[in-house]
Amino acid sequence: MHEYLVEQKKWISNSKFLHALNYCMILPGPEAQQLATYIGWLLHGTWGGLAAGVLFVLPSMFILLGLSVLYVSFGSIPIVYALFTGLKPAIIAIVLLALVKIAKKSLHNGLHYLIAAVAFVCILFFHVPFPFIVLGAIVLGVLIRVFLPNLVASTSNTKQTNTNNNEDAYYLNSHSVIAHTAFSAPRLVTQIGVAILLWVLPFVAFYLFTSDFVFWKTLSLFFTKAALVTFGGAYAVLPYVAQVSVEQMGWLNKLQMIDGLALGETTPGPLIMVLAFVGFMAGYNHYGGSVLMGSVGLLTTTFFTFLPCFLFILRARRLSKKNHANKPIKQTLELVTAAVVGVVLNLCIYLGIAVIFPSGISLAAINYVSLVWVLVSVVAMYRLKIGMLTWILVSALFGVVSYLALG
Repeated sequence: MHEYLVEQKKWISNSKFLHALNYCMILPGPEAQQLATYIGWLLHGTWGGLAAGVLFVLPSMFILLGLSVLYVSFGSIPIVYALFTGLKPAIIAIVLLALVKIAKKSLHNGLHYLIAAVAFVCILFFHVPFPFIVLGAIVLGVLIRVFLPNLVASTSNTKQTNTNNNEDAYYLNSHSVIAHTAFSAPRLVTQIGVAILLWVLPFVAFYLFTSDFVFWKTLSLFFTKAALVTFGGAYAVLPYVAQVSVEQMGWLNKLQMIDGLALGETTPGPLIMVLAFVGFMAGYNHYGGSVLMGSVGLLTTTFFTFLPCFLFILRARRLSKKNHANKPIKQTLELVTAAVVGVVLNLCIYLGIAVIFPSGISLAAINYVSLVWVLVSVVAMYRLKIGMLTWILVSALFGVVSYLALG
C-alpha cells in the first residue's frame, strides 16, 4: 500500500500515511484492512472508506470460501490428506517464527517479559480466556501508569524521519484540510445507529429463517467478541478462537484448525480470514456436512469480524488527530502486546502437540517426520530466507512424496 499510494500515485504523503498506520495499530482488529479503510475515508469520505475496506476483504473471502468447499469435499482423499499432512509442520514453523517476530517488537524490558510469562501460565495451565488476559493487561497498565509511571516508559527505537520534505507534491499531506473529517454530532449518532442496525439485522434473519437460532447467535456473538480483542494481529486472537471453537464448542478439531491456518496463509488478504474458515467448519459440522450452512457460517463470521473495524475507523478516527493523546494508550497497549507473546507461545505448544504428538505425549508417540520437518522449515524460512509461500508449496509437495514413498 505504501509503495502504491505514496510512491507511485502520490495520493497521500509519507507523514500522513505513517500517522494513519500508527493510529490503526492501537485499535483492535486487522491493521491492514483498517489502514485501507482509513485512507479510503481520507480520500473520499465514508463511501471511500467503505469501498476500500470491503474490497480489501472480499477477494480473500471468496477464495477462502472456494478452498473451504474443496477442503471438505476432497480433504479425505488420501493424496489430498497427504498434502495437508505436509503443510501442518510448516504451519507450526510459521507460527514459531511469528512468535519470534512479535517478541522482538514487544518485549523491551523485564516488565514485558514478566507479563508475557504470566499470560502464558494463565492461558496454558488455568485456561484463562484471552479477553480476560487483554483486560488484565490493560488494567495493570493503567495502574502502573498511575503508581509507577517509569515502568511503562516506551522503549521503542522509533526512527526519526523528516516528514516535512516535499509535502506539497502529494494530493493529501500534513497540511491538508479535509472538510469531511470535521466532527459532526448528528453524523456520529447516525453512523453508530447504522452500525448497531447492521449488527442486529443478522440476528433477526437467523431467528426468522433458521432452525437453530441458538447456534447462530452463539457464532455471531463469539466472533464479535473476537473482533473486539484482536490486539497484536491475527496470531493473538487465534489461541482464543481455538480455545473456544475447538475445546468448548467442538466446531472443528485441532488438525482442522491447523489446516485452516494453512489455507489462510496461502490466500491473499488479512490472515484474520482464518476465522472465516472456522465459521465455515462450524456451520458445516453443526448441520451434518452441509456446504450451504458452512458457506453461511463463513459469510456470517466475516461480517461480524470486520463490522467493528468500520465503526472504529469511521467514528473513532477523531482520536487520532492529536498524537500526544495517544501516548498513554500506546504505552498501555505495549503491555497488551507483551501478553500476546505469552498467548502465541501457548498457540505454538497447542498446535505443536497436535502435529508432533498425534496419539498422546510420550516418546513412543512422537511423529518424527513432522518433528524433523518443523525444524527443517524453521531453518529454511529463518536462516535461508526462503519465502513463506514458496515453502508452503515445498511442504505440500513433501507431504505428497512422503505418502507415495511410505504409504
